[in-house]
Amino acid sequence: MSRSFVLLAGAVCAALCGFSRPALADAIDGDWCRADGKRMSIRGPAIITPGGRETNGNYTRHFFSYVIPSGEADAGATVSIQLLSEYLAHARQGADAPVQEWRRCQPGVS
Repeated sequence: MSRSFVLLAGAVCAALCGFSRPALADAIDGDWCRADGKRMSIRGPAIITPGGRETNGNYTRHFFSYVIPSGEADAGATVSIQLLSEYLAHARQGADAPVQEWRRCQPGVS
């Protein structure tokens, strides 16, 4: 191998490393809290709703939607949740409803 090839290969590796970024925990999965004390928990397609019911919904890494289960206020309405950052999500019940701000819950204190 020639010295110029080794130098070129090293330069290419260095350039590619410059474009990489560390992976962030940017999935919607987790425990979410609202300022009014409501909580929800998303684990893949499973959710524990703010009303405390377990149900399933439509899951992608940055988006979740579900139909409010019977026994809760507004049962049958669809809630859509969009992950905006690692710690912030916006939820909307129906198309024209106001946005609800959800934040990652702080770790519990034992």
